[in-house]
Amino acid sequence: MPRLSSPFTYSSALGDGDLPAGTFHLDVATRHFEWSDGLFQLHGYERGEVVPTVELLLSHKHPDDRARAGEILAEVIRTGGRYCIYHRIIDARSRVHRVLTSGEGVTDAEGSVIAVDGLMLDLTATLRRETEQTAHDAVEGATATRTVIDQARGILMGRLLISSDAAFQLLVGYSSHRNRKICVVAADLLRLFDNADGSEQLEAAVRAIQEGAAPKGDSARR
Repeated sequence: MPRLSSPFTYSSALGDGDLPAGTFHLDVATRHFEWSDGLFQLHGYERGEVVPTVELLLSHKHPDDRARAGEILAEVIRTGGRYCIYHRIIDARSRVHRVLTSGEGVTDAEGSVIAVDGLMLDLTATLRRETEQTAHDAVEGATATRTVIDQARGILMGRLLISSDAAFQLLVGYSSHRNRKICVVAADLLRLFDNADGSEQLEAAVRAIQEGAAPKGDSARR
């Protein structure tokens, strides 16, 4: 039997980086299990180090995923059909990989399952890169928001001759009572400040924030 080939893979998170993957073929009648080089490597082996078996495959599943993965494989061997599972494996070096395994139970003309073909994609690096990017974006977003709020606070301080804390409380109060996010209120104030022809609108906005920062009947004071 010719060696299994490696699948074409791509991960938007990795760019030109490789997405480790491997394929396998199980002959149901003989229980002969063929792994591609990539699948050996995913499990921490080189070809020839071990003889691939269903038992070996399942032994590398994370203990929390092993039972369900085994149930699905047994069902596919019994009835055929396609399958796709996201789970974890632990390779021969005790490294945890997060993988997506998909494939199909191949049937003959009578509908009996004669083989199971599948592929396994290692998503560990992709998930790590996407998590890192999400965290980075969140930090950048928080930093940008703080900068906008600080600038708006400075505008109120200069226009109303109040302290930094008092200016911030005006923004918080206005945001709360008008049900608008404080960063949106701050951004609107900055746009008016940056507009050379918007001095009157800026003064009106500052007064609105000053007057609207407290519940009706109260007034924000300098």
